Amino acid sequence: MIIITEPSGQERQDGKRPDGLTLISWHGGRLLVWDVTVVSPLAASYVDRAATDAGTVADMTATRKTEKYSTLSSAYRFEPIAVENLGVFSFTTLNFISQLCRRICVHTGDVRETLYVFQRSSIMLQCFNSVLLHDTLPVDLSDL
Repeated sequence: MIIITEPSGQERQDGKRPDGLTLISWHGGRLLVWDVTVVSPLAASYVDRAATDAGTVADMTATRKTEKYSTLSSAYRFEPIAVENLGVFSFTTLNFISQLCRRICVHTGDVRETLYVFQRSSIMLQCFNSVLLHDTLPVDLSDL
């Protein structure tokens, strides 16, 4: 699959662009466009909703992301990739990743592709969380 990251010409009215675009059609002749969001369910603005069910915040974020990109041309298929920083994927993200992994398995013949994708995702989340943790530390260690 040929991919362009942060494709130009796909800007929303606020000037922001999606994270990626395929150059080969994904489904029904439409190109795949995606945007990734990692959200913390521990943020004060989300903690009440997060307490109800795992993945609630990721699902809410995916819905909001879909609404933001609703003005994209019908030539594109938009997929929000929404993940909570504690590791929970949105329902739509899980469906998309499952479909993507099935397609990869067909081409590679390796039934472990889904496992590999989730392992890579887990490592990326750990790196993301380490950056978040690092950014909360004081710059001057003498403040400790």
